[in-house]
Amino acid sequence: MQPFASPRPASAGHAYLSGIIVMALLAGLGLAASTISATANPELWQREGWRTDFSKTAIDLAEIMSGGPPRDGIPPIDEPIFLPVSQTAGLDDKEPVMSVVIDGQARAYPLSIMIWHEIVNDTLAGRPIAVTYCPLCNAAIVFDRTIAGAVTTFGTTGKLRNSDLIMYDRDTESWWQQFTGEAIAGSRTGTRLDVIPSRLDSWQNFRARHPGGEVLAPGNPGLRAYGKNPYAGYDSSAVPFLYRGTMPDGIAPLAYVVVVRDAPAPLAVSLDRLHRDGSVDLDGVEITWVPGVRSVLDTAAIDEGREIGGVTVTRNGMDLAHELTFAFVVKAFLPQTEIMQ
Repeated sequence: MQPFASPRPASAGHAYLSGIIVMALLAGLGLAASTISATANPELWQREGWRTDFSKTAIDLAEIMSGGPPRDGIPPIDEPIFLPVSQTAGLDDKEPVMSVVIDGQARAYPLSIMIWHEIVNDTLAGRPIAVTYCPLCNAAIVFDRTIAGAVTTFGTTGKLRNSDLIMYDRDTESWWQQFTGEAIAGSRTGTRLDVIPSRLDSWQNFRARHPGGEVLAPGNPGLRAYGKNPYAGYDSSAVPFLYRGTMPDGIAPLAYVVVVRDAPAPLAVSLDRLHRDGSVDLDGVEITWVPGVRSVLDTAAIDEGREIGGVTVTRNGMDLAHELTFAFVVKAFLPQTEIMQ
């Protein structure tokens, strides 16, 4: 058993390590360094075939960077395949999964699959959902795919803002910020998606809580190196990948932080604080540390990653939407929110 461990402290060697990680990220995703561009160019994007109305934006388009892949180069899963919990094998007990429960129906989406696809367009208990994961922000968020009464599906643009995945909807090709769930460019600019509560849980905890649940399975096991982490060492690096924003004060940029936005004001608590205290109660929101969950972004083999733990976030016993993300993400998207340490 590997005990809980905080990210390894930064050292002089981490600047070099960060460069190695950048190259490893590109190589792991089959990309070349020359594909990375920091220039926002709507005319070029339209020549790439985008139908997005770039005259409508909620941000400065100069904040958008190319992460390397083309549109859907990190391919979303549009026809997900599931196995019953009782028939699922090959997952490590402490492997992290996204746990989603709607009207008593439970599904697990292993991060060992999500890390290679980032979006699953699914329907659970009759509700159209987009299960999303941005590895560079460790942001695992589930959205309702219904927008103004119409159901859509989402893909990956291959673009980043503040190191966070930019999605697009396939109806209008508006671009959406994954961490905020807001359309930032296109005809749907300013629209926000409804967030559905989910948990980052261990496989052993999910199957114990939901023995009748289902688990996402690879449609083509040979398509990607499932079980491997193309971002090895990322959550121990000194700086985020392709991030040009302000770094947080008094905490490592890639320190794990729990964010709760369904409160009178957004709340942020460091995972180290929760591990130390066990739980905190803030404005009636109870945030509790849960042992037995590995980091998916530590070692190349996910089943060897260090244990960081997970969290539950509840109010009056009901699950609340939350994210287990990084400190720099809070600084980038919730700059007025102080991180409790």
